[in-house]
Amino acid sequence: MKKLIGLTAAGLLALGGAAQADYSLRVLHTNDFHSRVEPISKYDSGCSEENNAEGKCFGGYARMVSGVAAARASSNNSILVDGGDQFQGSLFYTYYKGKLAAEMMNKLGYDGMTVGNHEFDDGPEVLAGFMDAVSFPVLMSNADVSNEPALNGKLRRSIIIERGGEKIGLIGLTPQDTDELSSPGKNVIFIDPISAATREVAVLQAQGVNKIIVLSHSGYAVDMDVAAKVAGIDVIVGGHSNTYLSNTSDRAAGPYPTMIEGPDGSPTAVVQAYAYGKYLGALDVTFDDAGLITAATGEPIVMDGDVAEDVSTKTRIAELAMPLDEIRNKIVSESAAVIEGNREICRVEECEMGNLVADAMLDRVADQGIQIAIANSGGLRASIDAGPVTMGEVLTVLPFQNTLSTFHLKGSDVIAALENGVSQVEEVKGRFPQVAGIKFVWDMSVAANEGRIKSVEVMDNGSWGPIDPNKTYGLVSNNYVRGGGDGYKVFATNSMNVYDYGPGLENVVADYMAANLPYQPYTDGRISRVPTN
Repeated sequence: MKKLIGLTAAGLLALGGAAQADYSLRVLHTNDFHSRVEPISKYDSGCSEENNAEGKCFGGYARMVSGVAAARASSNNSILVDGGDQFQGSLFYTYYKGKLAAEMMNKLGYDGMTVGNHEFDDGPEVLAGFMDAVSFPVLMSNADVSNEPALNGKLRRSIIIERGGEKIGLIGLTPQDTDELSSPGKNVIFIDPISAATREVAVLQAQGVNKIIVLSHSGYAVDMDVAAKVAGIDVIVGGHSNTYLSNTSDRAAGPYPTMIEGPDGSPTAVVQAYAYGKYLGALDVTFDDAGLITAATGEPIVMDGDVAEDVSTKTRIAELAMPLDEIRNKIVSESAAVIEGNREICRVEECEMGNLVADAMLDRVADQGIQIAIANSGGLRASIDAGPVTMGEVLTVLPFQNTLSTFHLKGSDVIAALENGVSQVEEVKGRFPQVAGIKFVWDMSVAANEGRIKSVEVMDNGSWGPIDPNKTYGLVSNNYVRGGGDGYKVFATNSMNVYDYGPGLENVVADYMAANLPYQPYTDGRISRVPTN
């Protein structure tokens, strides 16, 4: 059981003993940047230069360069690390892959990074190219890459850096289910993060390191579990769950840092800084001479309009944007209102963006005898604000270059797919299904994969009726999900009449919005949950 520790200095000293030779370190950190090279709006999508000039935008590499410089200047000892998922999320990644991220991260002067699941989206080779281009270590301890030529001998499990005359150990963790979330190939085998972290802590301690920081793209819940079960970890810099931690905001998922008592009674500080470069995490940690934390304080620094953009970085980004502007500035539609695509909503219930994408998919192939659309909510990466909609905004929502896939499946397998979709709601995972052509009711009180799906109805000849487990239905999804991504293995193993090479999903959605001007966002109760007592 995870034991949270209060943040008072006295409480920490009681756990760690009286400090004799204090060492202070500022841990600056980012996570889940997702190629938000330019400033973003409050909806995590693109933000116009006009709004940026008015101070209405957040983040972007140019602002982050200034923010990091200011945060470093106020500390004698600091490091800058990343919790993974720099890749994927905008047309900049689509066009430049990892090259632009490498250039910008080198300029920022990172000291280390862990591998996020999206770093594998274009296979191990693109990750390897990124690693060749960066001037800092990229780490992953909970995977065996010995059979993957692109990564073997290159990807480190842990590393030791020095700062202010002290050794600091860095360990990398990646989601254990990355093989379901991305495209690492069959040569990379992922293992349990707790056993991997335990092993690497011992390796570092054997080299005289008593200050250990884990860079973990595993999610807030897993990070707290690792902190509670692995002795010797001082700080966990997280990612993957896009968790906002704060001591001042009522929107925070927990305190910053979240202090967890380890199995040996020593404290571990767990931090994360939301996503998309909106915040720069800033944790000040003090260690005693035995390497135990005696104080840990901080707060994510918002990268808003008050943080000036670095001029040279902004100029460079403008140069890099030139080949992309014609595509992303093209106005494809208009929305009558904000289209809600927030992950905290779309990954647990029906949402407006999910309905838009699923409706567009089904509309495109309905004349082919397709009745059901299932989209993974993890493929929806932003909201769209009201007014003109550009192709750039659509690509920010749907950055993965997925294509439409059509196939046939028995009704019983459709139910099994929906069971998978609602199996990890507690962890806000991206497999939650957004649908069209069907409606379903599910019960969160039932154990995962034990019958959470209570009823499924299919639109057939203009009316709703119960799904027939023995009947074959026509489905549409994206090629990633059809291939078994996000746990939809039943699609990969049991599908019939498969065609994975339809039009790009972003074009399907843009075309659908253009045909429904102005687009009116909505929900209609197609997904409902049994009320809890």
